[in-house]
Amino acid sequence: MRQMGVAGLPRNYELFYEAYTGSNRALIADILGLGGKPAQDVLDDIGERHLAHRGRQSMVESARDTIERKIEEVMVLLLKEKKSLESYSQFLDETSGGIRNRASLTRELLEKVVDLMASATDATISHGNEIASSIADKSVELETLKAKLEEYKKLSETDPLTELWNRRAFERRMAKLYGNPKAILFGALIVADIDNFKRINDQFGHPVGDRIIQSIARLLKASLPGDVFIARTGGEEFAFIVEGLSEASVAVLAEDVRRATERGVFVDRETGRNCGPISMSLGVCMATDATGADDLYSKADKAMYASKAGGRNQVTLHPKPRAEPLSRKDWLLYKTE
Repeated sequence: MRQMGVAGLPRNYELFYEAYTGSNRALIADILGLGGKPAQDVLDDIGERHLAHRGRQSMVESARDTIERKIEEVMVLLLKEKKSLESYSQFLDETSGGIRNRASLTRELLEKVVDLMASATDATISHGNEIASSIADKSVELETLKAKLEEYKKLSETDPLTELWNRRAFERRMAKLYGNPKAILFGALIVADIDNFKRINDQFGHPVGDRIIQSIARLLKASLPGDVFIARTGGEEFAFIVEGLSEASVAVLAEDVRRATERGVFVDRETGRNCGPISMSLGVCMATDATGADDLYSKADKAMYASKAGGRNQVTLHPKPRAEPLSRKDWLLYKTE
């Protein structure tokens, strides 16, 4: 990115990461054809065309804008009702003041006053009913828009290929993990990567590779408890945020995923050809062993690469920091006479 003169914005990192790790040939071609110092609007256009959640995010923003307009319309209606009631109150005050200031009132004058008050009251009631009806209609529209907004929001955080959570949702959940001190105590991150995936793409083609990723996603959903947050963080990489378990239990969970993948049968439904065996390398880090979300991901990712370097198809736990041994001077501090 630096060589091409691309600004270090999160959405640009996401775009280049997806091009580097993914199987979208059209995206890769567009990135390679950019040349030096591409304009940001060109990069954003590529993102809109190739990253499905970018378009979905724009739908979220559109729905949010519509809700804001509807709320403003309701506020305008309420302001009109307020002005109407203030006018009616002023009319009553003026009328009652006029009656009190007259030394004598004729029957004819009283009838005129009553007619005016009745007319003003009817108009105010009618106006109030119209406002109430309009607000009720706006409330129904707002409820519908709210439901759409929730749907669009979920879509914007869903990976279109696997229907798992995407990286945007993953980063949001990681930040939430470190926002809760209790969650940190028994929180953990597992990073998993399909072994030799480039070979799979080269041998069977990218469409088959995509279907294998989909099969892995289904396998993960079946293998992991429902309360585990599962995300596809890019290409052939997945991440699982676990809460409420000890390190030993998290390691068992990761081993279950490894075994389930190893035992899985991956057959191309179009050709009937067996694309296996397929395995995954996994890395585990407890939240208490990291200083924050970025550090947790970095350490779990390094543990995963240690699994790769150690021969693949295995689980590696991020090593605990070694306690510094007491020096002779330190030991003497605790020596009893």
